[in-house]
Amino acid sequence: MPWSNQNGGGGPWGGGGNNQGPWGQGPNRPRGSGGPPDLEEIIRRGQDQLKNVVPGGFNGGIFVIAALLIGVFWLMNSIYTVQPDERGVELRFGKPKEEISMPGLHFHFWPFESVEMVTITEQQQNIGRRSASVNAEDSGLMLSGDQNIVNVQFSVLYSVTDPQAYLFNLENPSSTLQQVSESAMREVVGRRPAQDIFRDNRQAIAEAVKSTIQATMDGYGSGISINTVAIEDAAPPREVADAFDEVQRAEQDEDRFVEEANQYSNQRLGRARGEAAQIREEAAAYKNRVVNEAEGEAQRFISIYEQYRLAPDVTRQRMFLETMEGVLKGSKTVVIDEKQGGQGVVPFLPLNELGRAATPAQQQGGTQ
Repeated sequence: MPWSNQNGGGGPWGGGGNNQGPWGQGPNRPRGSGGPPDLEEIIRRGQDQLKNVVPGGFNGGIFVIAALLIGVFWLMNSIYTVQPDERGVELRFGKPKEEISMPGLHFHFWPFESVEMVTITEQQQNIGRRSASVNAEDSGLMLSGDQNIVNVQFSVLYSVTDPQAYLFNLENPSSTLQQVSESAMREVVGRRPAQDIFRDNRQAIAEAVKSTIQATMDGYGSGISINTVAIEDAAPPREVADAFDEVQRAEQDEDRFVEEANQYSNQRLGRARGEAAQIREEAAAYKNRVVNEAEGEAQRFISIYEQYRLAPDVTRQRMFLETMEGVLKGSKTVVIDEKQGGQGVVPFLPLNELGRAATPAQQQGGTQ
């Protein structure tokens, strides 16, 4: 049975009725009332407490709180912070002030004044990048001076030196810089052969483009300083890439053949120069020898002449005898003067053979 029906309507522990609990008492209620708290009484108590806190009561406090909120909102919009890589330009009724806000906290009278932030650190503008769309044509296609089409991808690194000019002299500085950079690159590439942009002279092209961009942007009063122009890639269009690669390989083969020919030419030329130097040295040595021999012969003749002047007859006879000795010593003919006692000589004696060397057979027979 329910506990409320036990023990004369009380709880199981002997509690009384009248909606009392098992311990003999019902739930606590506000004194002087037989029901729950009134909502109007709670609101009235809140108004009394607000009157004690805010002067002027509840109605005046609304205006004070609103004024405080408006003041906080105005102060938050009037105070701004300039980061280290930024510069601020304040505008009063849309007209820029002369002062430039440096990094730190600053104050301006909002909404009559506003501020524009400009990043002054180096920024990069990429030009000629391939589009994200697969079927999109490449940007950066240019016509070179030798009527070839090249696809040039380059980047421009720049920084803002005059924030006011950067903000108010050009409507869209980034777009203007991109258009000027493309125009400058097309102008420089259009005056040069394609080989210069592909391999030979990229650095000179980049410097020329940089000078052109800077001069144009200065003419616009952009407040931009061009730091570097970097050519990242230069290639032919996709449609003629294979043919261009063939041409490149042919040019590389040509360069290799020319290099090999130059090496062979240098080797042959070096060998020829060495032989020529040797021949010149031998000629010089021969010249010195002949000159020395001639000078010696002349000196000997002079000495003989001096002796001849002292004793002509003796010298003449000596010269005759030496000459005859030189002539007859190689002769194989023997002349015998009969007047000088040559009668005893056997006429058939082989005197001509006496001067010849004996043959090996004769030598062997003589030893036996």
